Amino acid sequence: MFKYWYNMARNLDAKCKQCRRLGEKLFLKGERCNSPKCAMVKRNYPPGFHGQKGKKRQSDYGMQLAEKQKAKKQYGLLEKQFKLTFLRAKRKPGDASENFLRTLELRLDNAIYRLGFAASRVQARQLASHGHIEVNGRKVSIPSYEVKEGDIIKIRERSKRYKFFRELPEKLTRQKDNVPGWLNLDIKELAGKVLHQPKTADIKANVNAQIIVEYYSK
Repeated sequence: MFKYWYNMARNLDAKCKQCRRLGEKLFLKGERCNSPKCAMVKRNYPPGFHGQKGKKRQSDYGMQLAEKQKAKKQYGLLEKQFKLTFLRAKRKPGDASENFLRTLELRLDNAIYRLGFAASRVQARQLASHGHIEVNGRKVSIPSYEVKEGDIIKIRERSKRYKFFRELPEKLTRQKDNVPGWLNLDIKELAGKVLHQPKTADIKANVNAQIIVEYYSK
């Protein structure tokens, strides 16, 4: 059902190579990333002919760039989208790094992924863009839509007839403990509620946002 791609700009680089190049799991391939087949388990070194020789020592700028690239790929955004998200977060009152991570987390595609409706953010983006998601009873097909406190994110009734969604409750039952504290999951209704804006402790992302702020502040 979800083997075809949505028609929009996307990163076409091999997913496993992206993880190996940065030296960390970005969980771009869903359940495969937690299996022994994961490339970071089988070949935990950068891709390319000289990959096994190890990484060279990075400069401060290189570290900032690598952190920015890691976050950008982890959340599945292109450079322009990522920078616009940062600039929007920077204009908000409060700490820029916290605002930035919170803005990324509140994207609809990320919320779908965090609830467990999709195995990866790529698949979450497909669910949204293909019209399978509604927010507060209205279809929302924009993956970058920013959800708010009190919003109800739900699989549309007409979509529940597909095999993918019929099998989803069993999967959600196994993974319900992975849902972050800022979201509440209703497995029976295939719905989730945004309880509050995510705090730093709620965000399960191995990203140092302060380093990214420093990168864009130059």
